[in-house]
Amino acid sequence: MTRLNIKRAAQAMAVSLCLWACGAGAEEICDILNGAVIIAQDSNNTFLGKVSSNYDSQSIFNEFGTYGNEFSSKSIWNEFSTFGNEFNSNSPFNEFSSSPPMLIKNRKILGYLSANKSINASISPNLLKALCKDAF
Repeated sequence: MTRLNIKRAAQAMAVSLCLWACGAGAEEICDILNGAVIIAQDSNNTFLGKVSSNYDSQSIFNEFGTYGNEFSSKSIWNEFSTFGNEFNSNSPFNEFSSSPPMLIKNRKILGYLSANKSINASISPNLLKALCKDAF
């Protein structure tokens, strides 16, 4: 990553952190995250789906799609899958992970999908689902 990209990523995270910390409403958070892709911080930068309408085949909210189905091996909602397992170091459900999935939109890191409350600019997957599943 170049210095310029690192600076832009830091600025995007600062903006999103402020929005969440400054009391942004659910609608604002969902608007900001709409269309964001979820990328794991593993060695492959695994694509984990998108934050989008439950009609989108790549949405983590599409219960019939690869990334939203609780039985799919590629879904964060499958508690037995690599990224749905609360013990995997790259899982958004691992409360102690220091490398949770990134939320990326327009080539900028908006924040992280994480149950770890000490990760700045993060939102838990369950909160994201509660706020945004029916928002698009």
